Amino acid sequence: MGVTILYIVVLAIVAYLLGSIPTAVWVGKAFFKIDVREYGSKNAGATNTIRTLGLPAGLAVFAIDLLKGFVATSLYRVLFHLVPTLNVSWSLFAILFGICAVLGHIFPLFAGFRGGKGVATLCGVVFALHPLATLCALGVFALVLVITRYVSLGSMTAGVSFPLFLVFLFRVRDLPLIIFAITVAVLLFVTHRKNIGRLLNHTESRFTPKRKGSVNAD
Repeated sequence: MGVTILYIVVLAIVAYLLGSIPTAVWVGKAFFKIDVREYGSKNAGATNTIRTLGLPAGLAVFAIDLLKGFVATSLYRVLFHLVPTLNVSWSLFAILFGICAVLGHIFPLFAGFRGGKGVATLCGVVFALHPLATLCALGVFALVLVITRYVSLGSMTAGVSFPLFLVFLFRVRDLPLIIFAITVAVLLFVTHRKNIGRLLNHTESRFTPKRKGSVNAD
């Protein structure tokens, strides 16, 4: 039992360290000589990177941040390989490691604990948990973004749609997974509360990639 707990703790730390890789910060400093946290929304995430550094840089950041969440969540496979007799639902540990990765992105050890909102990393987490439901939710995100050009609204709408797809479209009955999906939807509203205020006041910035040869400061 003690060895099993040690494995869980070590893998949770690995998941956090994976999440702590500050992709947006490193890409900005390495290729553009700027810290994206000093521009735009001041978040170290894919959306602010797109607005500040351009679409190619932002998409690269999104892909790597998503991969962080996917790999961290998939560490549950390592745990069950190390402890094949573990008689607990796989989703509990997958969710645990995924949460550690998201916390790492929001509070990155390698970037002074100033990270982003964790949406891309969270996307990787839910993709590892249920790929098809995640693809459906991403479709919702893309549709809302194209129609409104509000990334925040797209993120919150996708978050709400994810548990609905799980339960009503794919008939998932894994209780920890369903609870996690609902929690994610609620937390997306909490982390976007300032965006909600701006949406209600019609002052939220619409999605606009950086113009070539410039750095967007707002």
